[in-house]
Amino acid sequence: MADSTRTDIATNRRARRDYEVMDTFEAGIQLRGPEVKALRERKANLGDAYAIIRRGEVFLQHLHISAYDPAKYANSDPLRERKLLLHRAEIRRLTARVHERGFTLIPLSIYFKDGIAKVELALARGRARYDKRQVIRQREDRREAERALRRGNRSR
Repeated sequence: MADSTRTDIATNRRARRDYEVMDTFEAGIQLRGPEVKALRERKANLGDAYAIIRRGEVFLQHLHISAYDPAKYANSDPLRERKLLLHRAEIRRLTARVHERGFTLIPLSIYFKDGIAKVELALARGRARYDKRQVIRQREDRREAERALRRGNRSR
């Protein structure tokens, strides 16, 4: 396959902390002209965004794309529902998994791939507060071990 260029627009940094990511999918996103221009200016926020499956289609809720100033009247609601473009088999697979207890669809990032807007969608399970503390503790332990190794390598 040819080298594809990926230009990140926005990432959901809270997603990997608050959710345990089980699987990821790449989906196209149905946008209007001024929204594409606004994304090129990186005017997007994934903070509270999530995806829902309704009547065999996947929609992205609460993705905030700010208005593109030169478009004036052509701008639409910044928080409007946007359709995600996935293959029918992927939607069926996602529907089955989402109906299992505790799974949800969370966007991890929005990016341009070869000039086309894409969303990295994660099938995730919510993390309990104690799980978050455990992950933080493991990360700190790993960092401390790396520091000790570096200190040991310096003394030689």
